[in-house]
Amino acid sequence: MYILSIITVGSLKERYWKDAEHEYLKRLTPYAKVDIVSLKETAFSRVSEKEKVVSLEGEHILKKIPKDVYCLILDRVGTHMSSEAFAECLKDEGERGQKIVFIIGGPLGISEEVRNRANKRISLSHLTFPHQLASIVLIEQIYRAMTIVHNKQYHY
Repeated sequence: MYILSIITVGSLKERYWKDAEHEYLKRLTPYAKVDIVSLKETAFSRVSEKEKVVSLEGEHILKKIPKDVYCLILDRVGTHMSSEAFAECLKDEGERGQKIVFIIGGPLGISEEVRNRANKRISLSHLTFPHQLASIVLIEQIYRAMTIVHNKQYHY
């Protein structure tokens, strides 16, 4: 069984996001134990506060990352990979019993300190998504990866 954690800045607010999250977490139960840690967003009124906000959120993220885990961050300049390559990445770490932690930053991004902690930086797309949507896409891709790893029919 894979042990996964998703640390995200901000929480799912709308019912439809929560419903989607619940559905994919339910589908994942045969393959993985998934823990979601939602951190409070730092309020800001101007984008000029970006450095301060990202730094503060980064400190909160780093406090939640356990030692000795494989850490992947969602980063707009991260590696683009296919679903199959993503599945292989999870398989390589998960089958060794390694706990895998995913990080989703807030609306202003991720601090350099968090980037430096990551074992791998991945990008979901060249497009930019709201972090609530990115969270759902990530969970769906984790589910897709598990079905690929376990030769289940979902990914064609």
